[in-house]
Amino acid sequence: MRGSSLVTLDELDTWWIRELIHRAAYIDAHRARVAGTCKGKVLATLFYEPSTRTRLSFETAMLRLGGQVVGFAGSQLSSVSKGESIADTLCVVSSYADIIAIRHPKEGAALVAARSADVPVINAGDGGHLHPTQTLADLATLQARLGRIDHLTIGLCGDLTFGRTVHSLIETLTRFGNVRFVLVSPPELTCPRYVLDRIDASRTCSFQETGDLEAVIGDLDALYMTRVQKERFFNEDDYLRLRDSYILTEDKLRLAKRDMAVLHPLPRVNEIAVEVDRDPRAAYFQQVKEGMLMRMALEAALLGDELPGYEPGEEVAA
Repeated sequence: MRGSSLVTLDELDTWWIRELIHRAAYIDAHRARVAGTCKGKVLATLFYEPSTRTRLSFETAMLRLGGQVVGFAGSQLSSVSKGESIADTLCVVSSYADIIAIRHPKEGAALVAARSADVPVINAGDGGHLHPTQTLADLATLQARLGRIDHLTIGLCGDLTFGRTVHSLIETLTRFGNVRFVLVSPPELTCPRYVLDRIDASRTCSFQETGDLEAVIGDLDALYMTRVQKERFFNEDDYLRLRDSYILTEDKLRLAKRDMAVLHPLPRVNEIAVEVDRDPRAAYFQQVKEGMLMRMALEAALLGDELPGYEPGEEVAA
């Protein structure tokens, strides 16, 4: 992976995805040992739209590996406000940094960035399209909670039209196979056809679309909740009408399996009641930790910096 960019997880084979999960587990178990892995390296975070968790996760990952961080959060803080193109910005920043993480509201922006830069570029989310590093966090959480990332029945609930985390997760899980997707949404926020086509193209995966969470929650190994994203709507009335479509409560959880994992990419608005945080099935704050660890593993791999003492492919006990 040394020197490569990551725009979509399609660029990684399934061996490498599992390998990054193993490396992240190793990092968690040997934090002091890996603390100087990326010493002397600089990460640039170019975030053209608001972000808290993702940006801080990338930055914390590099700092924990011994590197440094530069960047901006918000297009108004960059030369884009003066009319500079993404391509020019990336050419300039390539002279300052060894690796770049970019988030942009326009689909395809990360691909333009990767083609323009002279250093590895990581897609930190492009519009409603893809969010590959969140998917890595999701996979690591499923592995930690359920011991597998295949042979699953997983429910995805809420905004399935604009939810880039949902699209990335579905497209990646189909590559591992033997996954049944239960897609729960109002009619206005169903999953795009191109994502459903990926499921149809798999010989071992299938999907079911429904508007009734309570009717299917008892079948699920994992439930992936999403918020209705106000920033993706042009009409506020539509947003207000749809934002409370699904709210996960303790009462609904009583219908679920005792070991079902509840995931959410965050930020949460009101689609998961705060009372659910106390339930042992709540895994969304664990996702935050797994996301940082996976970004540590990814940054080191793309830079070609080896983790001290790590042997590729090794399993690390939880």
